[in-house]
Amino acid sequence: MWFDNAVIYQIYPLGLCGALRTNKEGHGIVKLSDWVSHIKKLGATCVLLNPVMESDYHGYDTCDFNLPDHRLGTKEELQMVCKTIHDAGLKLMFDGVFHHVGRGFWAFQDVKEKKWDSPYCHWFHINFDGNSAYDDGFWYEGWEGHYELVKLNLDHPEVRQHQFDAIKNWISLYDIDGLRLDVAYCLSDSYLRELRRFANEVKEDFVLLGETLHGDYNMWMNEEKCHSVTNYECYKGLYSSFNCDNMHEISFSLNRQFGYENWCIYRGKHLLSFVDNHDVERIASILEKKERLPVLYGLLFGMPGVPSIYYGSEWGIEGKKKEGDEALRPALDAPEWNELTDVISTLASLHHSHPALYQGGYRNLHVWSKQLVFERACSKERIIVALNMDTEPYFAPFDAQAASGTDLITGESATFENGYTLPPLSVAYWLIP
Repeated sequence: MWFDNAVIYQIYPLGLCGALRTNKEGHGIVKLSDWVSHIKKLGATCVLLNPVMESDYHGYDTCDFNLPDHRLGTKEELQMVCKTIHDAGLKLMFDGVFHHVGRGFWAFQDVKEKKWDSPYCHWFHINFDGNSAYDDGFWYEGWEGHYELVKLNLDHPEVRQHQFDAIKNWISLYDIDGLRLDVAYCLSDSYLRELRRFANEVKEDFVLLGETLHGDYNMWMNEEKCHSVTNYECYKGLYSSFNCDNMHEISFSLNRQFGYENWCIYRGKHLLSFVDNHDVERIASILEKKERLPVLYGLLFGMPGVPSIYYGSEWGIEGKKKEGDEALRPALDAPEWNELTDVISTLASLHHSHPALYQGGYRNLHVWSKQLVFERACSKERIIVALNMDTEPYFAPFDAQAASGTDLITGESATFENGYTLPPLSVAYWLIP
């Protein structure tokens, strides 16, 4: 499947296009076409667009599954952007927000007007013996206590059919190649199974990527449900290991998830790897020592998983969650390029072109507080990834099972003598002959 060796570039259109704090009609979606050459140069192979359909505010409060958000542009403008993305040879995914809708959703508005006489009463979890904080004259269930997000009754066949028809429409109009499933951990087994059956039929290699936080990801990622899920365990381990000078944390998670022992639970699977996204602080804000950013990205692209880059983070912009939505989802006029972007571009190209990096196993060779050396190997090739986040050189003792290797990043040869002296703040991907 194309997703297995993908590099994802994530864009939050309502933010990038400056549409969050307005209710006016806009055409900002067209500016995304100007980003396509940058995304291609960066080495990404797929664009993930967070919600683009009509919503009350942030996109996860849908009003209409079939109408592009009026603050972003028209159907024709969105089609043009999607065609530009595909013409560049990139795949395209939309954000599917199916667990809940906004209060402005047309069917909920019908219930507000007609109460129990509405034919859409059973689309939601409603009790007409109660009342809501909005004085609707009835109580309803919201997502995790957020009553601006109205929980849908996904067991109702009409609701499922309405959503599946919308997905068919997205494929027909925008030729999308997959979906990110918002709060997939809240979607029932029966819903996910039916959605997977539908996905298998609607388009070849159509991908379902589920948003999951904690627990055993195999609950949502298997042959009958999602193809992949978000790896929040390693997200936390990535920045925490670098901030605490404790590579043991992330190496433990990687070995637990992808190692060769029988109890390694995700070996051979392709979880989404990331250092930030639209819901968390920018990595340049949460990482205490900014000079370690290139080393951190070296780990992101060297570890098992499908790496994802959040727009703007490739040149190191900051954003703190306490500063609000616009800080995490900022409006940007144009992409930028700097030394960090150079590093990420090189790493991204290597990731999707070397089978050992996108399908190889994982084996720790040496773990220390500020250093990590591990092997990625498959039937086609073997690569040793070595990282040093210290500002001093470090001799890492490990058995390379080879006399030498060639660094895919620099093109330089390395001779191993019971290990190797890693330069300060360095990343190496050694291809072993």
